Amino acid sequence: MALSKFIGREGELSRLKGLLDNRSASLIVVRGRRRIGKSRLLAEFGKEMRSLFFSGIPPAKKTTAQSQRDEFAYQIERAGLPSTKSDDWGNLFWHLSKHTTKGRVLIVFDEISWTGGKDPDFLGKLKTAWDMYFSKNSQLILALCGSISSWIEENILSNTGFVGRIAIDLVLEELPLNVCNAFWHPKEERITAYEKFKLLSVTGGIPLYLERMKPDLPAEQNIRDLCFTKGGLLVREFDEIFSDLFSRKNASHKEIVLCLANGPKDLGKICKALKKDVSGAYTKHLDDLVKAGFVQRDFTWNLANGQESKLSIYRLSDNYLRFYLKYIAPNRTKIEKETFINAALTRLPAWESIMGLQFENLVTHNRKTMWHLLNLSPEEIIMDGPFFQNTTKKQPGCQIDYLIQTRFNGLFLCEIKFSKNLIGQKIIKEMETKRKNLKVPKFCSVRPILIHVNGVEENVLDAGYFDKIIDFSKLLE
Repeated sequence: MALSKFIGREGELSRLKGLLDNRSASLIVVRGRRRIGKSRLLAEFGKEMRSLFFSGIPPAKKTTAQSQRDEFAYQIERAGLPSTKSDDWGNLFWHLSKHTTKGRVLIVFDEISWTGGKDPDFLGKLKTAWDMYFSKNSQLILALCGSISSWIEENILSNTGFVGRIAIDLVLEELPLNVCNAFWHPKEERITAYEKFKLLSVTGGIPLYLERMKPDLPAEQNIRDLCFTKGGLLVREFDEIFSDLFSRKNASHKEIVLCLANGPKDLGKICKALKKDVSGAYTKHLDDLVKAGFVQRDFTWNLANGQESKLSIYRLSDNYLRFYLKYIAPNRTKIEKETFINAALTRLPAWESIMGLQFENLVTHNRKTMWHLLNLSPEEIIMDGPFFQNTTKKQPGCQIDYLIQTRFNGLFLCEIKFSKNLIGQKIIKEMETKRKNLKVPKFCSVRPILIHVNGVEENVLDAGYFDKIIDFSKLLE
């Protein structure tokens, strides 16, 4: 059952509440991955004022511009406002503005790409309505909200008609791990970090998924209920939330994420794996996936001067997406036949290596907590992120799970290690090989850091090799 309590988003709420002090109307954009909590955040913010929410119809073959206008008109009536004709967006916006001329009002156009995607006049008429009607109420806030960030960026943020009119562009990301911990309340202190990780490895910091978790059940049972039971939320989720992005004309998006499911790759390797020529089209597809919040583009940088390089790799940053592609999709038939319900998770193919990738995602998504645990302030950090060094005639290749470079010539080499067992001394040899292969400027000090989920052996501690060994549970606090 979904939680009634609103969890997290203090920073985002604070930004929105700052709009209440404005002396003029505010036009804002709120975007991010589906299920990330955009509507819930705006509903929480809207408690402070009169709120009107409108949402487009999910795209389908029979969906037309007229059916979107009809639905908008129905929603106006259901909101308690007088009915009106739905023949024209300009008329609909004018009608809505007539009933929101005074007082503090929040108007939300949710899934705006659905609402206006089929009508070339939609955005022009919305811009006109904002200038002529909505903006006349100095206490009005109009939020344009959606999960297809590339559509919003191309059609609103980069549209000359809206330039200078957007007060805030708020991009919602996954909840930090310390906030995710609250979803186990009041049992959070009795559940181990390892058990929490099992669930977080599937859900990431996506609020809706965590709300559907039952804290009184073991992680394995929650994962079975959500992922391996007929009708389970995360069995159906892929088809529902990616229907926009992975439509027939965008089948390449699906090919790309399948390609990235086993680990990060650069553009060349992605195209080679897909047997495609390197082209602007695939760069655009990857950019769509990055903006949608499913893929992260990590740039390497020059350690000598701290300048970002042109070299980059793409990684699947959405934990649910990887888990679905690796374990749910291949077993959909068995799940539908209810023959997969008692499967042991650890017996799934490549379980350890996939969990390692999921673990790395959770840590890199919570880099600010890492900085705090390492006593680093944001002002000290020049560059940070997954780091790679290509093989050349003069140097071997090298990949660091997470590297931080500081202005005081410090390099923090973070090894992120998932293991169901204690980590042994082998990790020191692996890390030392990476350190030797990394081309380190003479003026830089190197500090190896180990981040683990299930403990380390005493001999690793006694060796004193790592400057700091961080237990995953610290990121949850």
